Amino acid sequence: MIQDAVSPELATEAPDPKTVLGDIPDFLGNRTPQAWVEKALDNLTVLLIDHAQCEKKAASAAMSMMYKYVDRRELLSKMSKLAREELVHFDQVLKLMDDRGIQYTHLTAGRYAGALHELIRKSEPEKLVDRLILGAFVEARSCERFAALVPELYRRGDEVLGRFYFSLLKSEARHYKDYLTLARQYSETEITDRVDAFRELEARLIELPDETFRFHSGVPVQE
Repeated sequence: MIQDAVSPELATEAPDPKTVLGDIPDFLGNRTPQAWVEKALDNLTVLLIDHAQCEKKAASAAMSMMYKYVDRRELLSKMSKLAREELVHFDQVLKLMDDRGIQYTHLTAGRYAGALHELIRKSEPEKLVDRLILGAFVEARSCERFAALVPELYRRGDEVLGRFYFSLLKSEARHYKDYLTLARQYSETEITDRVDAFRELEARLIELPDETFRFHSGVPVQE
């Protein structure tokens, strides 16, 4: 059954995402373009399907590190919790899709994650550090995008999705901090330069035109 949107005049006031974002806007260095927000609001089916895929991939990435770095006790603890939370979110997105009559299907990947992976160094422990920094940026951008969507969803009367996305902000913000903390912990040198390198590329991927709309895509190309 398709979920009916709440009429704008009946929708409750949107919660303020700024109370949860913390230092994430400063960490990212740029904001999601409004053109992406508008595209997302007009393409909620694709947004939700790709969001589900992102949650599944995030859980898989966390478990992959658990298998590879079995001697990193703090990593095992944090990635185990993160993977469980991401799978819960995956189930929650699927339920939202069921309520709206949206079938979960495969979507081709956008450019975002693949481009960021190109920055990962090949030798250890630098490879682990870069994977953790990449994870921090993915989680931070996810949090920032949820925050950008929440007030717009309430404004359009979709309180159900707006409330759900607001509920994800705390966990995404915590995941970002966990990834960054682990990167600092396992790096043999200061990570500022590596963070700056990922920030520069990530910002370009968000700001440049992008022909494929996805949760982490850039500025939509006009059709």
